[in-house]
Amino acid sequence: MRAFPKFAAALALLASGALAAACDAAPAPTPAPAPEVLIIRYWQAPSHANPYLSTGNKDEDAGAVALEPLANYGPDGGLVPRLAVEIPTTENGGVSSDLRSVTWTLREGLRWSDGSPMTAADAVFTWRYCVDEATGCAKTEAFDGVASVEAPDERAIRITFDHPTPYPYTAFVGAGAPVISEAQFAPCAGAPAKDCAEQNAAPLGTGPYRIAEFAPDDRAVYERNPFYRGAAPYFDRVEIRGGGTATEAAQAVLERGEADYAWNLQVEPNALRAMEAAGNGVVAAAFAGLVERIFVNQTNPDPALGANRSEYLDGANPHPFLTFTPIPQAMSMAIDRAAVAALYGFAGRPACNVVAAPANYASAANDGCLAQDLAGANRLLDANGVLDTDGDGVREHEGAPLRVTFQTTANAVRRETQELIRDWWRGIGVETELAAREAGVFFGGDPAAVGGASYRRFFADVQMFTDGPDADPQQFLAGNLCSHIQTRANNWAGGNISRFCSPAYDALYARLAETSAGAEREALAKRLNDLVVQTYAQIPLVNRGLVSARLNTLLGVRSNAWDSDLWNIAEWRR
Repeated sequence: MRAFPKFAAALALLASGALAAACDAAPAPTPAPAPEVLIIRYWQAPSHANPYLSTGNKDEDAGAVALEPLANYGPDGGLVPRLAVEIPTTENGGVSSDLRSVTWTLREGLRWSDGSPMTAADAVFTWRYCVDEATGCAKTEAFDGVASVEAPDERAIRITFDHPTPYPYTAFVGAGAPVISEAQFAPCAGAPAKDCAEQNAAPLGTGPYRIAEFAPDDRAVYERNPFYRGAAPYFDRVEIRGGGTATEAAQAVLERGEADYAWNLQVEPNALRAMEAAGNGVVAAAFAGLVERIFVNQTNPDPALGANRSEYLDGANPHPFLTFTPIPQAMSMAIDRAAVAALYGFAGRPACNVVAAPANYASAANDGCLAQDLAGANRLLDANGVLDTDGDGVREHEGAPLRVTFQTTANAVRRETQELIRDWWRGIGVETELAAREAGVFFGGDPAAVGGASYRRFFADVQMFTDGPDADPQQFLAGNLCSHIQTRANNWAGGNISRFCSPAYDALYARLAETSAGAEREALAKRLNDLVVQTYAQIPLVNRGLVSARLNTLLGVRSNAWDSDLWNIAEWRR
């Protein structure tokens, strides 16, 4: 028989067991790629994802990953269609010629993240949900002047106003006023709203991701929304991780590279530059109208008042000395805004207005605040009989010592700001006790349950944080109306934090609300700003840029100070 050497060699290998070993050593199948995970650090952990129950940006952003409005504000303050096909105008017929209605058209085929259809009826429900006073909606200003919201068909949303409305882009515009699902939230309208833990933590959305897990005041986890109308987003999973400090969030991105993005970095500029030198990521600042300001309590926060503490009571409960204008005026004059802005570095500009932007709405009438005037502040108090009669270093007004509690959230920049202002106020005879609050509770806690830990209850004389207008300031200015004062009757959900009430302001606002865009409208907005600033219900400090950090490998981020940081998260990728 003819011999076959290769066959014989194989038989020999088989006999020896070597062939089996050789088979066992064959290359293993290629493993599946690791999931792409986007890690976002928020040192103010979200409490829930329902923006209608919180005025804190952290909760709006937690919702913005999944929820969508009809339109967002872009980085320049312009409107960007989201659920809507286009921005309605008088030219395209979407805004009526009498300025009393606007009709939005939804994109075709929209579905909620559970696969059910999203229709105009959901917008009608969202309006009813928010304007029900028992809901405790924190975004009622978005629907000011709205007489009705109707759905002529499944894709048409007609908003009718009770008066001509020259800027009709507040309802359902921006991350703070998205459309929510009627089927999901119907049991939550009115008094049950705050008890709907499941819905508030995981609202159905139409955005690129949907909520997979939510741990209040800790983290939120998202997965791709399989029913998203656009191209599938890049990341398999998104995680918002909360807690810690702004410094720790920055370090997680810039020094350790263990997070992709960090939000609202109120960290000393030199510290950020040092972290950036590690080469993992970059720091960016985006400016809009945000102003770090001091809210001056117009009501009495004395604990002895019990349930009436910091309640307006139709003007019958004024603060014992902060409503005497020369006192808060002197407190404002004593502040060196340039020194405060320096704490923010490239992300801070001294501010004298509560409406600092857009530029065409910014008043020039208050620019004198840019120069600190301690001597002038002391002279002002002397001239108005606010004197230190007992020699203890603290002035008195009608027998009440000028002792204030000054609260804000716990972070390094705000603490340094507090300390500077405390020292300046000491120089004019105002004694100041500093208080730092946990940010998640301060901005997101139930005010009825957490009491003084919530800025909405305002159990202090003055408090400091950042607020500011949208691209058109009308909605923001509405927050200072007498009707928007935070009280126990509205679950402290109005926008009027200082409890400021001025019939003159309300009358001017009524004129603004019916004046078309142009020079007259801009002049009215400036006068409204001046009324708030010149009565010192709010003391502007710094026009703040929103500072964030991202890894060098994270692409598609378009910094936006007019809307949510996460407004275009569908475009983020590596």
